[in-house]
Amino acid sequence: MNQLKLVALDEEDLEIISAHVQDAVVKVGDLAFDAPSKRFALAMNRFAWETKSGFFRPKYERRRSILHFDRVLSVKLFGISRTKKDEVLELLAIGFAQGEDPAGEIELLFSGDAAIRLEVEVIEARLTDTGAAWQASSRPIHKT
Repeated sequence: MNQLKLVALDEEDLEIISAHVQDAVVKVGDLAFDAPSKRFALAMNRFAWETKSGFFRPKYERRRSILHFDRVLSVKLFGISRTKKDEVLELLAIGFAQGEDPAGEIELLFSGDAAIRLEVEVIEARLTDTGAAWQASSRPIHKT
């Protein structure tokens, strides 16, 4: 499978990226906001939902990926301590709340009631796989 490269310029595009990063794991130390360039980025181990193969013995993959957002005005963390750099977060979904068009807030929701809220001028995001895939032992399981 080729490496994934996706761009989001509207809410529909962002939903596609959200589907591809569902169940990605992120270390707190891999979160970065560069205020002068208005860029927020996170490195992750993305569960590659699109690569499942095999019926009786499915094979699952993870890929190292970078997700970054441009035109970010501010970043707020909820339930996340920047001092715990090795803490692992599980990304569940990405959503968008419209503000004064085209601005709004992008919210990254993590398990354990953690979240990141980005105030953005406009939706401008990129997801890029950065390396080879490796086999995951199993698919993520969601507890209800």
